[in-house]
Amino acid sequence: MATTDNTVRPQTHTAHSVTVRRTRWQPLARSVLFNAVLLIGAFLSAFPFYWMFMLSTQSTQQIFSWPPQFTPGDSLLTNYQNIFAIIPFWRNFANSAFVGVTHTLLALLFCSMGGYAFAMYRFPGRNWLFALLLATMMIPWMAGIVPWFILISKWLQWINRYEALIIPGAASAFGIFWMRQYIQESIPTELLDAARIDGCHEFTIFFRIVAPLLTPAYAALGIMIFIGSWNAFLGPLLVMQEKTMYTLPVALSLLRQDPRRGFDAGVLMLGTALATLPMLIVFLMATRRFMAGLTIGAVKG
Repeated sequence: MATTDNTVRPQTHTAHSVTVRRTRWQPLARSVLFNAVLLIGAFLSAFPFYWMFMLSTQSTQQIFSWPPQFTPGDSLLTNYQNIFAIIPFWRNFANSAFVGVTHTLLALLFCSMGGYAFAMYRFPGRNWLFALLLATMMIPWMAGIVPWFILISKWLQWINRYEALIIPGAASAFGIFWMRQYIQESIPTELLDAARIDGCHEFTIFFRIVAPLLTPAYAALGIMIFIGSWNAFLGPLLVMQEKTMYTLPVALSLLRQDPRRGFDAGVLMLGTALATLPMLIVFLMATRRFMAGLTIGAVKG
């Protein structure tokens, strides 16, 4: 029996050691695999932007040559000069910037005020009104394009005016819904009750107590609204009828069909790259708060 025991124990000890080594290596292997997948995903996401900026420095012949060139070309200055020969680029850039920033600020203000009212006030018909608000999200924007244009052009007479692109979307159902959900999850009612006991007015409570706590929600919603406003094409195409009033998406469409030079891919890529920069900068500046706004309420406790 003693001999049998001596032969079994080493085998058991060896099997246990192998199991321990496997247990130690499994988390490391999973971490390496997970990070490798993230790096591949990051490369695939960033490479199109890199290639777009490289193409903006090349001529049309270099862009359509084979094999493709992934290094900077020598036509950046030429492409830059050709853009100004077709459109007033920086005026169009300023139009998009003014419309995007103004529209975003107004939307954040009105959506946060509407979301705060739905989240914190108990008034008759609140649930029915909120349900009606959500129901409007199921109606495509294109379904109302004709009455929208009639309202803008004939009643308000906002043709070639910035108000046509700023005022109509200053409050959206999605924005109000977004802010309502965030306020319900992150702002306790006891904080507001304490402010009312101290004699604070409702507007004071909102602007001095609630609004500073909404920074992550503002960042996330602001990025989405700004990108949507910056990329808007059909609305500016209908109401802006002069080159000097075009926003960038409408102005860039003119680069595809220049009657004097024909199709110039280098000019088009440079204009697209310059138009993409503001969106990348805004996202990178607010990316942390953007992620915080997206994940609010995911973990409770």
